[in-house]
Amino acid sequence: MAASLLALLDDIASVLDDVALMTKVAARKSAAAADDVAVLTKLSAQKTAGVLGDDLALNAQQVAGVRADRELPVVWGVAKGSLVNKAILVPAALAISALAPWLVTPLLMAGGAFLCFEGAEKLAHRFLGGHEKEHEAAPGADARAETDLAALEKAKVKGAVRTDFVLSAEIIAITLGNVTGQPLPTQLAVLAGVALIMTAGVYGLVAAIVKLDDAGLFLSQRASRAAQAAGRAILRLAPWLMKLLTVAGTAAMFLVGGGILVHGVPALHHLAHGWQAAGGLTGALLPLLLDAGAGLATGALLVAAMHLLHKARQ
Repeated sequence: MAASLLALLDDIASVLDDVALMTKVAARKSAAAADDVAVLTKLSAQKTAGVLGDDLALNAQQVAGVRADRELPVVWGVAKGSLVNKAILVPAALAISALAPWLVTPLLMAGGAFLCFEGAEKLAHRFLGGHEKEHEAAPGADARAETDLAALEKAKVKGAVRTDFVLSAEIIAITLGNVTGQPLPTQLAVLAGVALIMTAGVYGLVAAIVKLDDAGLFLSQRASRAAQAAGRAILRLAPWLMKLLTVAGTAAMFLVGGGILVHGVPALHHLAHGWQAAGGLTGALLPLLLDAGAGLATGALLVAAMHLLHKARQ
């Protein structure tokens, strides 16, 4: 009986040793997987930094024309829409990569063409007209003005979310390229991590930018002369910064959209790659000019085609 009990205890001790060993191995593998996720997330964030800058410029300009007390609600509305975009794009990207990887490039090129179209449409409205004339003041004008402001806010949020979808798709596509061949949980963790980091980074900065004038006003009313000087400087800088971001946002539409199109056309992609390999100022400038030129040409053709289609329907 005693021998049987000792044998049982020995078996239990062996099982516990096995459990401890397997737990230790699993913990090491989990730590290694976590390290891989962290490294891949950092790498993907670095590679998408350029798109992040374009995303920032594009979204900051969307707030132009919104009342000061509605700026943050508009930014928050776009941020929520961006999260919804990424919640759609992450599983869609994983599914397309697994089932139909050949679809990635055509879908990105369609998104790039859309960005080019939006940029060209903005330029057409700015330089060729196209906006309706302002209505003269009339009875009930105040009520209509409130309705118009609400409609403007809604349109800005909708347009910004639509544009964000294309930029988010490019961010997800770049990130997916970095995690190809990794286990599915790692891919999902990296994609979700980059999506959250980019959304928080972009819209946090946008919120800070649109509230620069409020920060300047606050500082200008402080007792300290240094604070007052800093506040006045910010108040002078804020309008110019918003104008710069408006121009940069429109330019980013052509650069990002054109860059996607150039990357999708082998001959243009090889040409741009050859210029980049040359290095120096030429290697940095010529690919950008190629992207911008391709984006501007594509956008102009699409705007002209839409104009002719509209005429034909009439």
